[in-house]
Amino acid sequence: MKSYALLAAGVLALLGVAGCSRSDGGKPSTATAAAPLEKRYPLTGEVIRVDAANKVLVVQHDEIKDFMPAMTMEFTVSAADLAAAKPGERIRGELVPVKKGNWRLENIWPDDKPAAAAIAAQAAALRQDTLIRGQSAYREVGEKMPDFALYDQEGHVVQSARFRGKQVMLNFIFSRCPVATMCPASTMKMMGTQKLARETGVANIEFVSITLDPAYDTPAVLKEYAATRGINTTNFSFLTGPENAIKDLLTQFGVIAEFDGALLKHTLSTLLIDENGRIIHRADGSAWEPQDFVAKMHQP
Repeated sequence: MKSYALLAAGVLALLGVAGCSRSDGGKPSTATAAAPLEKRYPLTGEVIRVDAANKVLVVQHDEIKDFMPAMTMEFTVSAADLAAAKPGERIRGELVPVKKGNWRLENIWPDDKPAAAAIAAQAAALRQDTLIRGQSAYREVGEKMPDFALYDQEGHVVQSARFRGKQVMLNFIFSRCPVATMCPASTMKMMGTQKLARETGVANIEFVSITLDPAYDTPAVLKEYAATRGINTTNFSFLTGPENAIKDLLTQFGVIAEFDGALLKHTLSTLLIDENGRIIHRADGSAWEPQDFVAKMHQP
């Protein structure tokens, strides 16, 4: 059995040609670019109204210590956050004061306490498992996938236990990757596999893409990512969550990703997991074809 250390050494050699900028060279389409000296304040509160016509969220926010009391305010938000927001939901984000117009609200996440507790508990368990496995943290074909809990593109908690009894095709991408042969190619091939699996009668299959860049890829950003590509999300989930949990999943799935300034250097891996949670096939890079995976899926 090859060691994870040897695999990592080989993969790292590829990083010089596998870099993706986390900026598209202009203002990001899903968030307002922040000035270097902008002051930001953590905010929690409840969405009262989604005002699509004026592109604002009306939020009843909690007290922001040493800044302002609790009150109801209008905030300018990104198109992605506006489309994903729902009246009555609790959120957390970053308030950015501006001199003119409505203040901005960015980096918006769900703020449901039971959901956050479930994700934190699973992240802690995953961290412990990674540490215990040590040099054997990388899971070979034939081993079971690790347990995890993350948010999907709708802001719902998705636990790995949800996939029991189903096959899972899984990869890692990030929404701002501009290199055609990297994340965009991987997403297109996942979509092609989803279509081919449906056409060939594979019914018990779920597709999962986990972000490499959770600091930017909030549930709303991933929802917009799927929507702009016309992805059928009935059995295709885009997941994000705590950075420490993402890092442990990368380690256990043998994916290398690291930021070098504004450049995210990473490798590509796509895995097929059977109904019992066991990894049965793996393709590194983007040279694989949808029929390669469909041929290995258990069909009725």
